Amino acid sequence: MDKKKRPSPRLWVQAAFAALTNGYLRGFAEGKIFAGSSKAVCVPGLNCYSCPGALGACPIGALQAVMGSRKFQMSFYVFGLLMIVGALCGRFVCGWLCPFGLVQDLLYKIPGVKKLRKLPGDRWLKGLRFVVLALLVILLPLFVVDIVGQGQPWFCKYLCPSGTLFGGIPLVASNESLQGAIGWLFTWKTAILAVLLVLSVFVCRPFCRYLCPLGALYAPFNKFAFYRYQVDEDACTSCGQCQKACTLDIPVWQNPNSLDCIRCGDCRRACPTGALHTTLRDMAAGRGKNPAPKDAE
Repeated sequence: MDKKKRPSPRLWVQAAFAALTNGYLRGFAEGKIFAGSSKAVCVPGLNCYSCPGALGACPIGALQAVMGSRKFQMSFYVFGLLMIVGALCGRFVCGWLCPFGLVQDLLYKIPGVKKLRKLPGDRWLKGLRFVVLALLVILLPLFVVDIVGQGQPWFCKYLCPSGTLFGGIPLVASNESLQGAIGWLFTWKTAILAVLLVLSVFVCRPFCRYLCPLGALYAPFNKFAFYRYQVDEDACTSCGQCQKACTLDIPVWQNPNSLDCIRCGDCRRACPTGALHTTLRDMAAGRGKNPAPKDAE
């Protein structure tokens, strides 16, 4: 079968991973958070600790907990996990393993509405994710502390739409005591979630593009990760089909390892000459030195 017509397994992989990491069904039924030993292990993508079904922890949540602790100590486990995952595959996690990414992808598939390649001010908006990472995940939990020296999980508490969707809303829906305690913060986060979900119908992955601190952390690794994209300059005709197929509007033929790339593979499937490939293919073919990648920003 022609690779362009062969269906991608990506949505199935995303759904399977979401079910695997959030499979504690009793938590959803009883409105309780799983507290087993696996909760001490971080998964590579966003996975709200407060989700009733979550069997593992979120690396961003764990990072904030370390930063905000009054007995702050460098957590080599959390930092090591993030560095290893980034060095191996960059933002592949965003495209294939993130539950909130799956939600955005499914919403973007809704037909009958005009799709936007990007939002106005896209160039500047993309810098917000790095601001969120630096400010809400690292600096504020580290330096803005209470009377006992404890910082807050600013991103999780005030922004994270994934936590609201998979954690906050299910807990409130199944727990009557929480329903009576709803305040402005829950309303604020629900509004943020609603805006992002509506935007996801019109533009691909607005949260991943503009706000996600985990994507910001993994993004620089795209340039030198073990798993990267390569352009065979002899085969590439600069036809632009890769960019047309890319829902994030990346000129892949010019910049195959863009900070925005989530490794969905649509560009490779769309390439008419097979000029786009991965470092894994080169290794499998027993090649030595890879062709120099096109990475001009």
